[in-house]
Amino acid sequence: MKIDGLFDLQVMMFLLMAVGVVLRKMNIITKEGKGMLTDLVIDLILPCNIISAFYMPMDHSVFVSGVEILIISILIQIFCTFISGILYRKVPKEKRMVLQYATVCSNAGFLGNPVAEGLYGSVGLLYASVYLIPQRIVMWSAGVSYFTECPSKKEVVKKVLKHPCIVAVEIGIVLMVTQVQLPGFLSSAIENVGGCTTAITMMLIGTILTDVDMRHILTRTTVAYSFIRLVFIPAVVFAGCWLANIDSVVAGVSVTLAAMPAGTTTAILAMKYHGDEEFATQSVVLTTMLSMAAIPIWSLIIHSVL
Repeated sequence: MKIDGLFDLQVMMFLLMAVGVVLRKMNIITKEGKGMLTDLVIDLILPCNIISAFYMPMDHSVFVSGVEILIISILIQIFCTFISGILYRKVPKEKRMVLQYATVCSNAGFLGNPVAEGLYGSVGLLYASVYLIPQRIVMWSAGVSYFTECPSKKEVVKKVLKHPCIVAVEIGIVLMVTQVQLPGFLSSAIENVGGCTTAITMMLIGTILTDVDMRHILTRTTVAYSFIRLVFIPAVVFAGCWLANIDSVVAGVSVTLAAMPAGTTTAILAMKYHGDEEFATQSVVLTTMLSMAAIPIWSLIIHSVL
């Protein structure tokens, strides 16, 4: 683990978020532009980054570790779905749907990929891409059902298979297994586009921070949720990995991604399906800010124990 460079990574990400805030304040990135930037990240930049992560020599240890982290991720999704149905029963419906979705679907895609890559290099990004497969499936099935009626199985399969990041994982797996060499100009193009991930995603999160009323961000509910998202869930994952004697890198990536803040899509879905949009945005922003402290703490714990 590149633990010594974590402080620099955190400060760099904070500065990029600050750039996003400034660009939004100056209206250089408009509300419409923010939506276009989100689509650009999901539909092009992240997929290229994922393909680049898989484009590496295949060996037995990588395969075994990939299977391990996939199983861990599936268990995490089952656990999060279970607790999301128990913990928020007394919360009003408009807030409950937000909390349930945000518990199941973290920001492991936007924020987790650059953090995993910064801490563990290309193999960290590879494991992070595998980790995200179950979450993306849940995001389009159980996740959406918190805001709407549960979509049909056919609809779920269609959305999952067509999601750009899932397609990128499929392409990446084929390239890694077959060891097919892409033309130099194509691999360079994919690598360069994927290299924009950290900068663009952090600036995008910064634009979200700008549209939030920070005066009412601290409430009993948002603080309780932040504890669940940033402390309780990663603590359960950490304990499970430690007891099962999981490989340190696999365990490190799993715990780090489990400690990610609420997904930015939480606020988008709340707005679209008439949930509590303001509460959703406050939850996203508060957990994102607190994660700047939580991630280094968990990294130090992982480095010391696993």
